Amino acid sequence: MCGIVGYLGKRNAYPVLIKGLKRLEYRGYDSAGVALLTKDGDLRVYKTKGKVADLENFSSDKDTTGTVGIAHTRWATHGEPNSTNAHPHISFTGNLAIIHNGIIENYAVLKKQLQEKGIEFKSNTDTEVLVQLIEYVRTKKNVDLLTAVRIALRSVIGAYAIAILDKNDPDQIIAARKSSPLVVGIGEEEFFLGSDASPIIEYTDKVIYLDDKDIAVIRRGKDVEVVDFNNEKMEHEVTKVDLNLAQIEKGGFPHFMLKEIFEQPDCLKDCMRGRVNVEANNVTLSAIIDYRKHLINPRRIIIVACGTSWHAGLIGKQLIEDFCQIPVEVEYASEFRYSKPVINEQDVVIAISQSGETADTLAAIELAKSKGAFIYGICNAIGSSIPRATNTGSYIHVGPEIGVASTKAFTGQVTVLTMLALALGKERGTIDNVRYSKVLTELNAIPEKMEELLKQGDAIKDISRIFTYAHNFLYLGRGYNYPVALEGALKLKEISYIHAEGYPAAEMKHGPIALIDDEMPVVVVATRNVLYEKVVSNIQEIKARKARVIAIVSEGDETIRKMADSVIELPHTEECLEPLLASIPLQMLAYYIAVAKGKDVDQPRNLAKSVTVE
Repeated sequence: MCGIVGYLGKRNAYPVLIKGLKRLEYRGYDSAGVALLTKDGDLRVYKTKGKVADLENFSSDKDTTGTVGIAHTRWATHGEPNSTNAHPHISFTGNLAIIHNGIIENYAVLKKQLQEKGIEFKSNTDTEVLVQLIEYVRTKKNVDLLTAVRIALRSVIGAYAIAILDKNDPDQIIAARKSSPLVVGIGEEEFFLGSDASPIIEYTDKVIYLDDKDIAVIRRGKDVEVVDFNNEKMEHEVTKVDLNLAQIEKGGFPHFMLKEIFEQPDCLKDCMRGRVNVEANNVTLSAIIDYRKHLINPRRIIIVACGTSWHAGLIGKQLIEDFCQIPVEVEYASEFRYSKPVINEQDVVIAISQSGETADTLAAIELAKSKGAFIYGICNAIGSSIPRATNTGSYIHVGPEIGVASTKAFTGQVTVLTMLALALGKERGTIDNVRYSKVLTELNAIPEKMEELLKQGDAIKDISRIFTYAHNFLYLGRGYNYPVALEGALKLKEISYIHAEGYPAAEMKHGPIALIDDEMPVVVVATRNVLYEKVVSNIQEIKARKARVIAIVSEGDETIRKMADSVIELPHTEECLEPLLASIPLQMLAYYIAVAKGKDVDQPRNLAKSVTVE
């Protein structure tokens, strides 16, 4: 959930590390630190609570020389955010420095064992336990650092991505991973480490994605060596990263979130490119071509996901059941793994994750695989853990999403689910040709309609200013737009810290209506579909209780305009595609309310972009 950066080469390491940490700020953090092996041969560690800018200020008068170093942004799990608990952590000899993402679940047992051997601890973190364990093994058994790391990690239960420096060996970094991402970048006579490729792409596009239980030995003047816990050499392909610097810059926008909202028309074009062919009346997904026998006739489909991806999964359920006539269940990945699910080889599990590193979703995949299910992944991050763990799948191809609150990844996921449902429905013969063609044509037109919708940004900004006073919001929708209501409420909670709940509109009368008064704004997705008249009745009930209504309506709707306090119009499209349009104004509403309240939109408190621990 935090950020790792490492460098070994010919440059001064400190500027590379600081710039890398800034590239990873989107992941969320509350403290930052750096460890350097200086030109004088000293191991220098500088760390502080707060932002990377605070670390820069703290280090401004310090010795930051040297061509090897590691750096970290921490999101507190064990111990409060402060300079003591911040990474890097130092071993009891003062020779080793470590940075770590993840959670060591058995840290308390290991810590007690080490304390009984006389080792003292300075922090409350699980990470310090790991560096002390490695140093203890190295000194007790008189082995080299790689051997000590291999032995120590066998005793560790949990998730980790680590990088270690040795004061007495300035030409080496040792890195390892289990259930937490780690990438090695390979340049000209230099090496880089990152939690993802964003800190690396400025210097090289050649990377190695480490797998679980890999240990990488990075040495000056030598090729990267990857071994397992038994010191067996692991072969790894050097991959070219399909990412450019412009994709992770703000491009003139005040926040990444707003940039990514406005990128959605182009992102969905990229998502559909080579897959949607209106002239040929066809959707082509290579996964269905290559694995037709597994996907064409499953007993059922189970979608596992978390957060925003779970909301996309709810829309996917309706699409697949409608187009394919296959029963679909949607499960929170975090609950699925502990619910003793009944799964067998006739089931298909669709795992959805923006980052490709979501710990609960990865665990759900492993459980489903152990039961014989066929796994289909939907992911954005190429080369991440989930695509490597699944049997097949589809990338959403929307580019890196830096803002913590997901926007373009959500619409990309819904687009892939739509294409999957269309392609499967056609293969199964469960969607008639007329409807197939109509939905396909409308899907292809969604980016253009998004562009028109985004022109209402100033009007949505004006609406948003009215509602900064609110402490609670209610979001309502029906059918395909119920998950949109859930997603809209989540966006508001994430970045403005206003309590918000999403409900099926008909459920309002079963409890939430008790909360409605003149201080409760209600957002209603009320497009002209088969449930339109019922939603109109809901709005009348809301207005009778003097609440302010923000209505998302179909273009030209005068009925609701006369009732609602604020109206945002959507271009007409197929009902099943309305979520792709209706989500845009809800993203913008949340964004502009948060900005008006002075909140940190891109890095909301307590949240991280990639949830790599439970």
